[in-house]
Amino acid sequence: MVKSEVRVTPRSARGIRTRNALVAAARVVFERDGYLDARLADISAEAGVASGSLYTYFEGKEEIFQAVAEQVTEEMVHPHLRARTGVTDPRELIDLANREYLRAYKKNAKLMGLFEQVSHIDEEFRAVRIERANAFVQRNAKMIRTLQDAGAADPELDPLLTAHALSGMVSRMAFVAYVQKVPMPFEKLVETLNRIWIKALSLPAVGGSMNGSVGGSE
Repeated sequence: MVKSEVRVTPRSARGIRTRNALVAAARVVFERDGYLDARLADISAEAGVASGSLYTYFEGKEEIFQAVAEQVTEEMVHPHLRARTGVTDPRELIDLANREYLRAYKKNAKLMGLFEQVSHIDEEFRAVRIERANAFVQRNAKMIRTLQDAGAADPELDPLLTAHALSGMVSRMAFVAYVQKVPMPFEKLVETLNRIWIKALSLPAVGGSMNGSVGGSE
């Protein structure tokens, strides 16, 4: 079972470096060997630490895999997109968010495929992924409600269901393109996803503004 917390949270600079090295090494080993064939001894060797050091920070393979998943999740999230870019037009924000998500997914494609596999064999890991995806969907639903309140999106849409549908579409297309490796030109993929988002929400042709994030889910 995957644990939600590690055994030790390092406080010293050396402890933090060691734990970070182990997570980075685990990422290499999981990408190279897959989840089932990855060995803790190989992770320790890759990190350049004694085998026993790993157990100071992690209970086992499941827990260090969870730490890798948490790291990848941070890379996949693009919070405060409007504040970072200064863009407020919803069409432009949708485009930026989808581009960031797809680039991050492509970079982490091997691990994203592993996350899908492990979700089918580990109930706790699956539950954690669902919880994170739901949190992202809630953010998108909030954005949709904001647009509806401003008169910029179809008021008859259920914000939460719409967020699930559109976020799931982006995530699934990323999986097909970068895990299953179905050929899809990047610009064409982004343009298609953007069009579906915009048409689904019935956004106006130009102008308007919104807050929040859009795109796929973990």
